[in-house]
Amino acid sequence: MNAAQTPGKVVIVTDGTSSLTPQMGQEYGIHVVPLYVMFGTETYRDGVDLDADKFYSLLRSSSQLPTTSQPTAEDFVQTYTSIWEQLPSTEGVSIVSIHGSVKMTATVNSARAAAKRLPEIPIHVIDSQSISMGLGLMAIAAARASAAGQDAQAIVQLVEGLIDKMGIYFTVETLEYLHKGGRIGGATAMIGSLLSIKPVLCVADGRVEPCEKPRSRRRAVGRVLDLVADGVGASQTVHAAVLHCDALEDGKKVADQVTERFHPVELIIAETGPTIGVHGGPGTVGVAFYVE
Repeated sequence: MNAAQTPGKVVIVTDGTSSLTPQMGQEYGIHVVPLYVMFGTETYRDGVDLDADKFYSLLRSSSQLPTTSQPTAEDFVQTYTSIWEQLPSTEGVSIVSIHGSVKMTATVNSARAAAKRLPEIPIHVIDSQSISMGLGLMAIAAARASAAGQDAQAIVQLVEGLIDKMGIYFTVETLEYLHKGGRIGGATAMIGSLLSIKPVLCVADGRVEPCEKPRSRRRAVGRVLDLVADGVGASQTVHAAVLHCDALEDGKKVADQVTERFHPVELIIAETGPTIGVHGGPGTVGVAFYVE
């Protein structure tokens, strides 16, 4: 049994913006609340009735971008209540609920609203100020701390301490999806296509921001790794995750380079869901990391 699966006195909850699938949640002992994804009149729950293969197939064939919606407060009420009711004993137990940046998703607001409706359950809601595997790595660290017997206060402090340490850098294969989603202007998208610009993006201050504009895929991936190196510095204790959007082979190649350059104590390869996939599009690849 994975150490993170050992039940502790703190139950960890996150959501689909973490890029953790429900199956990964089970592996690490984390409850993952799904987001909603709408393709036209069809509504799906990310990771439940819409897996990554189906999502990217629909994304490629759709003339319009799908939309995503955060879990509702009622979804969180049901999750928290179900967790509480299934515990053999609730004595000394708390829930720590960690979610994507409020500047990118309103999910954390739904969680906070649900917590207010359940005053009998000790629930600590955290805005991770991150997204995708930045959030995922925080949830995994919290689950491990719970399995090690740490209490809710210590785990909240752990996660809050990781916020400023977390780095995420990624690059996209095409500007098409950023353009479709209104994240980049038409003229910039056109010029970017003509010049083969492959922007390097990062998560800064809770938002996705452009960092650099290399003119080739190879250079963009190289710059992602160089920026990770800047963040890692001389640290020998690196936790990392390679994220990709329907680009497993590219993800594996980046993972090999991360292993060779940084020798991480933890390395996860994860396919991102709709939160990143809708705007980055297939071919997006990047690295989330923190150092101890």
